[in-house]
Amino acid sequence: MDTHRFFEVATELFEVLGVSSMVLGFVFAFFLAVRTWRRSGDGARAFKTLRESLGGAILLGLELLVAADIVKTVTSPPSLTDAAVLGVIVLIRTVLSLSIEIEIEGVAPWRKALVTGPQVLAHAARTSADPDRTPDR
Repeated sequence: MDTHRFFEVATELFEVLGVSSMVLGFVFAFFLAVRTWRRSGDGARAFKTLRESLGGAILLGLELLVAADIVKTVTSPPSLTDAAVLGVIVLIRTVLSLSIEIEIEGVAPWRKALVTGPQVLAHAARTSADPDRTPDR
């Protein structure tokens, strides 16, 4: 397999992983929310669990899609158009990631320690497993 084909496959793999993580993350988030609702009977808590875990899945997916765009741009023949397109895509996805993170955490990332998508999912899983645990960190 030549180098160009390898990086095409790597890019496609990152894209599939990014979208898959969002889809599977939705299923996982929905499962956690239902489990939280059944164990605690608190709809608001279940909704918060759904928001946190779905937000974490979306953040993880966005990070993987940005990685795919970077690999695609770095391995293609250099052009200003490709660099500009990558810059706009990364900017849009960064703004989306920041707004989702602020929505989940309630504070801007620079005011609180950075939390990654997988950490948000893990927190949502722990919260849904223990009905006596408070949803706040």
